[in-house]
Amino acid sequence: MGFPAGYTDVLLPKLLINTLSFLGFLRHFVLAVLSLVGLSGLVDPGPDPSARPDPVMTRPESASAALIREMLPAETVSVRAGGGPGLGGCAVCLYEYEDGEEIRRMRNCQHVFHRSCVDRWIEHDRKTCPLCRKPFVPKELEDDFNDKLWAASGIPDFYSDYSHITHFL
Repeated sequence: MGFPAGYTDVLLPKLLINTLSFLGFLRHFVLAVLSLVGLSGLVDPGPDPSARPDPVMTRPESASAALIREMLPAETVSVRAGGGPGLGGCAVCLYEYEDGEEIRRMRNCQHVFHRSCVDRWIEHDRKTCPLCRKPFVPKELEDDFNDKLWAASGIPDFYSDYSHITHFL
């Protein structure tokens, strides 16, 4: 492939490309000199475009994820003769449980996962067990969970201002 015919005769694109290349070189040179002198704090070079941000770390935590994690406290594994809690290993990463690792036990289905594995699942705002899809929040705790979630949203109770209005069927 290459440039179209007749394109290489135009002076402007070559001049523009050379100017931009020179400015990029000059920028790197100035940053290197400032770094050597110890004044690199004066100039913020900005984010490194080649570095990929961790999507889990950059995503703000949702209130529901924090409440679910609070409701499913982490436990420390103590390996028994059976090979750990449950019937084998973590269904997310497929590794066996080892002594001292943190796990979370689901309240509805009693499935067990590594804390870090299920936390990543929860951080993506998933509210069901990764294995059987039963909800994390048991039926008897749904009202309390929804009240806490509503309180965490920071929205004042809309209906309390209109409680004097009766609805007719």
